[in-house]
Amino acid sequence: MKKKLSPPNQLYRGRFAPSPTGPLHFGSLVAALGSYLDAKSNNGIWLVRVEDLDTPRCSAVAVDDILRTLDIYGLHSDEAIILQSQRTSIYEEALQVLQLNQHAYPCCCTRKEIADSALLGIEGPVYPGTCRNGIPAGRDAKAWRVRTHQNVIAFTDAIQGHISQDLEHEVGDFIVKRADGYFAYQLAVVVDDAYQDINHIVRGADLLLSTPRQIHLHKLLGLATPSYMHLPVVTNSQGEKLSKQTLATAISKKNVSATLCEALIFLGQHPPVALRTYQVNEILAWAVAHWRPPTLLN
Repeated sequence: MKKKLSPPNQLYRGRFAPSPTGPLHFGSLVAALGSYLDAKSNNGIWLVRVEDLDTPRCSAVAVDDILRTLDIYGLHSDEAIILQSQRTSIYEEALQVLQLNQHAYPCCCTRKEIADSALLGIEGPVYPGTCRNGIPAGRDAKAWRVRTHQNVIAFTDAIQGHISQDLEHEVGDFIVKRADGYFAYQLAVVVDDAYQDINHIVRGADLLLSTPRQIHLHKLLGLATPSYMHLPVVTNSQGEKLSKQTLATAISKKNVSATLCEALIFLGQHPPVALRTYQVNEILAWAVAHWRPPTLLN
């Protein structure tokens, strides 16, 4: 994988990258709309990328439904849509770079073994480093992990403010290729953002804690780090993030104008009541012209 650094003052390039494990719900629309508006209000390029890397959980039906829904809501990708499932050779190349520079190592540990011996971190057990210096005798490699270091990864998010994370103690060496042979989200998203020259990432705050891992990979692979904006997350009445697991319903393909306005309101915008009767392209034009990123107070 060749070293790739983005030139200064580059045209704004953003993206929306859904996982096709089900239809788009309202929370997905909010993320798509927020990223679209931030790109277009900065005269930028907005792309759609399908993150179908975890093929057992994804489906072609969901891919088609997501793309059709985005089309109905007027959210069109400015360039060809890429699918992660077609790019595994590119991720393998990035893994080889990490291996060559001794940033990645094979791991034989099972989830149960890790849970039995690890401390609890910000997103589950912190890997205790069992295989850092080699796999124990008689064991076979199952996954590949990236080494973390005793330094703090910090960045400033456009909404969430200053974020810092001690990767080694709060997360531990993390997986970039799973035991089942599939590449992990953390590596794929970094490689694809670099490939598409993405320099502004606008997405839900549920991915905020993943960002330091991605910045760590940017540094190890010699890639430029994008700017970040993590939007407020839509939750249900129980305070759970809307998702397939929490039985979130698909957004309407009929009441599009009203649903768009509801998404704008959630994002802290103030669309006129009459806008609900406008066509989709008119609503989006108004929203781009009046876009102000939400704050934590909205």
